[in-house]
Amino acid sequence: MFRFPRALFRRYASFQAGQPIHETRPHLVRAGELTTGISAMEYFNRRYRLAEQMPAKSLAIIPGNTVKYASGAVFYNFQQNNDLFYLTGWLEPDSVCVLEKPTEDPDSLVFHMVVPPKDENSELWEGARTGVDGVREIFNADNATDNRNLHNYLRTLLKDYKNVLYDFEDSKKSIFSRVFSSTDKQATNRESIESLLRSQNCHVYSLKNYLTELRAIKSNAELRVMRMAGKISGRAYNQAYAKRFKTEKGLHAFLEYRFISGGCDKSAYIPVVAGGSNALCIHYTRNDQVFKGDELVLVDAAGSLGGYCADISRTWPVSGKFSSAQAELYQAVLNVEQKCIQLCTQKQGYSLRDIHDESVRIMTSELRNCGFHGLTSYEVMRHLYPHYIGHNLGLDVHDVPSQSRAVPLVKGQVVTIEPGVYVPDDSRWPKHYRGMGIRIEDDIAVGEDNYVVLTAEAAKEIIDIETVAERGVTTKLEDEVVDVWSCT
Repeated sequence: MFRFPRALFRRYASFQAGQPIHETRPHLVRAGELTTGISAMEYFNRRYRLAEQMPAKSLAIIPGNTVKYASGAVFYNFQQNNDLFYLTGWLEPDSVCVLEKPTEDPDSLVFHMVVPPKDENSELWEGARTGVDGVREIFNADNATDNRNLHNYLRTLLKDYKNVLYDFEDSKKSIFSRVFSSTDKQATNRESIESLLRSQNCHVYSLKNYLTELRAIKSNAELRVMRMAGKISGRAYNQAYAKRFKTEKGLHAFLEYRFISGGCDKSAYIPVVAGGSNALCIHYTRNDQVFKGDELVLVDAAGSLGGYCADISRTWPVSGKFSSAQAELYQAVLNVEQKCIQLCTQKQGYSLRDIHDESVRIMTSELRNCGFHGLTSYEVMRHLYPHYIGHNLGLDVHDVPSQSRAVPLVKGQVVTIEPGVYVPDDSRWPKHYRGMGIRIEDDIAVGEDNYVVLTAEAAKEIIDIETVAERGVTTKLEDEVVDVWSCT
C-alpha cells in the first residue's frame, strides 16, 4: 500500500544489520539513505515506477543471488542480483523480492521480502543478518517471511495471480554453467520458483523488459555516486603515472589499493594491466609479466562505490616518456575519443551505434594520417579496432545490455567512450607501430545539450601524463579516506 518509507521517520532498532546502515556505518551511509548515496525514498520511487508499468493483478518475482564457493569453504565475494538491489537496496544472499500489484492503481503495490532469518549460530560464523523484522523496519517491506517458507509463501500468492514478471535463467549459458549450477543453493530457489510458475500455469513475462528503461536513466543521486567513483578511480591513475612499476602485478595491486583506500568499496571488475604486446589481447587479465623500459602499458581498471561502477582505460609509457611513434598513435586514438565524446548529448540524437560508426570513420582517417596508407574502414574494424565504441554503465559494468544500441542517447544515460587500436606484428602495418595496443576510455553522463565526463581526473593528454610522471601528483590526497563524501 502507498506510504512513505519508514526509514525517513523513525530510529532504527538497536541491533547489527547484515549490511551497512547509517546507525552502524555512518561514514558509509548517511542519514536517510539505505545504501551509499541512495535514499530510502529513491528505492521506494523505483518500485513505484515499476508498479506503474505492471499490469493489474500481477506479481514481479526477483530472486537474489547466493554465496558462490571456489572450493570447499573458500567463498567468493558476494554479488547481489542487481535487479533486486536496484529495487530494494538489499545486499544479503538467499533472498527473494516479490512485488504484488492487486489493482490498476500503482499505490496498491505490496512489497514482500523473503530473507534469511536471524540465527545465532550462523551469525557467529558468517556475520550479522538483518532478518525478517529488520527487512520490515529498515528496508520498508510491507510483508516479510523466513526464506525457509519460500515455497509455501509463493504458492499462496500465486493462487490469486496468473500474470508474473520473472526472468528465467539464460538457456544460452554453456553446458558447464548448467552442470555446476546444480550444486548451487540459488538453483534450489530458482527451481522452486520456476516449478511453481509452471504448475500454476502462469503467464510469465520478462521483468528485464520493464527494468531496462528504468535502470538505463540515472537519477541525480546515482550520477553523484558514479561521479565520485570516477573521481576516486581517476586520481588513482594519476598516482600510478608518477611511479615506475617493474611488473604488471605490481601496478595491478597499486591501483586496486588506491581505489579502495581512496574511498571505493572494491574494484568494479578484474583489471586489465597489459604491458607491451600483451595489450593486443583486449581482455588480458593475467597481469603477470615483467615490464620492459621502452613499452606502453594499457590499463582498464576502476573502482565501484555503493554498487555503481566506474570504467576507465588509460595507456602510458612505462618509462614516463612517449617515443615519437607511441605519441603519434596515442594522439590518433585520443582524437577519436574526444570527437566521439562531443556527440554524447540528447539534442544531437546520436545512438551508440551512430557513435560507433563515427568512431570507425574517424579512426580510419587518423590512422591514414599516421602512415597506414590505403587503409579501409573494413580493415580497421576487422584487424585494428575490433570492439565497440562503448556501452551503458551503472550497477553493472556492461549495464542493461538488452537495451538496443540503435536507440538515441537520452539525458541521464551514462555510457563509456573507449576507442582503441591494436597493431599486430604483421607486415601489412607500419613497422614502428607493431605490437602496440592503445585504449582510452571515459565515462560520460549524457545531458540535454551538454555532457559530463565522470572520469575527468585521470589525465590523458600526452603533456599531462608526462608531466605527472616526471613531477608527481601535486594535489594533496588522503592516504586512506574514511568519509568518501568529504573528498574534494
